[in-house]
Amino acid sequence: MNVAVIGAGAWGTALADLLARGSHDVRLWAHEADVAEAINRDHENSRFLAGIRLADSLCATSDIAQASNGADLVLFAAPSHVLRGIARASAPGVGPRATLAVATKGIEHETFAIMTDVVAQEISGRAVVALSGPSFALEVSQGQPTAVVAASAQRDAAVLVQQACSSPAFRVYTHDDVIGVELGGALKNVMAIAVGIADGLGLGYNTRAALITRGLAEMARLGTALGAQAATFAGLTGVGDLVLTCTGPLSRNRSLGVLVGQGTPLNEAMSQRATVAEGVPTTKSAHALAKSRGIEMPIVAAVHGILFEGHTARDAMRALMARGLKGEQG
Repeated sequence: MNVAVIGAGAWGTALADLLARGSHDVRLWAHEADVAEAINRDHENSRFLAGIRLADSLCATSDIAQASNGADLVLFAAPSHVLRGIARASAPGVGPRATLAVATKGIEHETFAIMTDVVAQEISGRAVVALSGPSFALEVSQGQPTAVVAASAQRDAAVLVQQACSSPAFRVYTHDDVIGVELGGALKNVMAIAVGIADGLGLGYNTRAALITRGLAEMARLGTALGAQAATFAGLTGVGDLVLTCTGPLSRNRSLGVLVGQGTPLNEAMSQRATVAEGVPTTKSAHALAKSRGIEMPIVAAVHGILFEGHTARDAMRALMARGLKGEQG
């Protein structure tokens, strides 16, 4: 299969390498020309996935039209805040029968659109699949056993992505709940920031367990209100991805939260990283979306207050604990 991977960050590079090692003809688009040159010359993305030897057959380019031209499968792995523009730029090269997959996790702030809808709006008339689940790029590139989900309203498209991406160490399940799969992948990043903030404050495992569990309840509350299946949040893209991102040392969102909890200003914490912590823009989107729907999401609101409203982390945590008492299932 001819495959284009659009976005050469850590996740896009890991997926492109996985697909190339699965005997597909893969072209990886990098926004940075020097990244593309380094991948072709050294078979390594030293900026975003350092220390990993990439498949010799993997070809990188900084020409987005060249990357997408003639591809049977176009897989988007660009950051959420630029995905619409990148999808629009790639559209002229995407064939009429191409299948589109989206590995980006987020909610577009202006429209509240999930990422598959963003791509579908910019490249119409093609089947679109969400690829999500508990997966650190580094561990995928190291060949560590990983399980994710390919979700689409069109089963044939989900199966195509499942078959293309599966390997002895990378297991892909299919699903039809695109909204649930995408919201789980997006909202868990906000919860990981919350857990990181608590860790940065020096709070303990009791606090972490409470934030993860109540965070999952918030995710499911918003998801089901938007049409998702409640059971999806008990699966890989819900509790699975939530636990990984809230507890794993490779989590960018948790690590950023730790810095914020220790008192580092958000801008400074973000400037220390070469990669995007998707939970930051998603916090804005999720907070605004929940308010527009009248849905209570106190952890999201607390993270929003800390990141964007000048609330102190310790005061925000106290406020969460001081909320009115209620039943757990309420």
